[in-house]
Amino acid sequence: MFYKSLHFLPDGFDRQDYIIATFFVEEKPDTDIIKFSEILAVDMSTGTWTAVKGETEQMRQKYAAKVISAHEVPNYEFELPESIQYRRYVISIAVPFVNIGAQIPMLLTTIIGNVSVMGKIKLLDIEFPQKCLKDFCGPRFGIEGIRKILKVPKRPLLNNMIKPCTGFVPEVGADFFYEAAVGGVDIIKDDELLSETAYNNRIERIKHYMKMADKADSTKGEKTLYAVNITDRADRLLDNAKRAINAGANAIMVNYLTQGISAMRCLAENDDINVPILAHLDFSGVMYSNPYGGLSSHLVLGKLARLAGADMIVYPVESGKYRLLDERYRQIAYDLLLPWHNIKNTLPIPAGGLSAKLVPKIIEDIGYDCAISAGGAIHGHPMGAIAGAKALRQAIDAVMTGASLEDYASSHEELKAALEKWQ
Repeated sequence: MFYKSLHFLPDGFDRQDYIIATFFVEEKPDTDIIKFSEILAVDMSTGTWTAVKGETEQMRQKYAAKVISAHEVPNYEFELPESIQYRRYVISIAVPFVNIGAQIPMLLTTIIGNVSVMGKIKLLDIEFPQKCLKDFCGPRFGIEGIRKILKVPKRPLLNNMIKPCTGFVPEVGADFFYEAAVGGVDIIKDDELLSETAYNNRIERIKHYMKMADKADSTKGEKTLYAVNITDRADRLLDNAKRAINAGANAIMVNYLTQGISAMRCLAENDDINVPILAHLDFSGVMYSNPYGGLSSHLVLGKLARLAGADMIVYPVESGKYRLLDERYRQIAYDLLLPWHNIKNTLPIPAGGLSAKLVPKIIEDIGYDCAISAGGAIHGHPMGAIAGAKALRQAIDAVMTGASLEDYASSHEELKAALEKWQ
């Protein structure tokens, strides 16, 4: 049955009252896509698989999700190919914001919760009108705030993840930290695999690392942020953050997808957590890697992370270690950087097997408002970690001055050694 109350013309309603969810759908050739779209809208809001007495017409008018478009790609008009096995669509559905409110768990439950098990359906994008964003704070610091802390107004920043990932005590890790910091790294993060272990206490690690940060800062004349991993049980997260800051940490890190997206938001909107938050990408592939299900990478690693208050986020770049289409990594950066009403931007940190040779490409792709990120390329440099950090700073400087890496390397031995090792 066709319900007029379940349909809007795309330009025939006030979008300010709705979240717009856009999906890719693949269905059998004989599927009635108009009816299927209605089923999706009903399942996202007031109804169920069959008519029920309590779902009134008045209720549908006010609270039911509405189908605003269902476009087939390619757009068959006269007949279907004889051998066709499936048909593909892009469907947009408007969900009343009043059903959800300014919270991410119910947002995802509504638009991709039950829908995710209804076939080959992937959430491509979410449109958030300004009215719906006003109760989200987003990043507390954003790129401008991080640059202000570091006193670096323009150039790309340099991020390091300490390697090896685990298996060392805080005193040993402090040596790794110092070498990276004094070599010119701006932000040093724990590896996502290290939060707190029996052999590496978080508070002890902070004390040792921040002592090394002070030492390195006085030598290089620049400041270093240390993003300590506080990921833990839900009931411990806020206490971990407060204790880390009290111990001297000047940034914190959260594995935000395994921890919970809204858990990170709780930190970002808590006035006691007055340091930048770094979000890590782990678990994201589980959510976006299926081309026929889940949700797009730019939502997982872009819009939702930014909405939940990540000041900076580490995410994949195609490098040999991670696999991500080039246009996807750039789209993630755009979702982090472009103006978005009241929400500050988030620092993109492309990462994963990155070495000096990729620096020009990343800066050309997404601009100066990013952080070049490296673990192995710093700690595995043939001349040592200090030289590894210097090599990446030299690569950044080369791009900033308009020189090629090869020309710049001719007078900078650290960069030359890096280019020779990682060709």
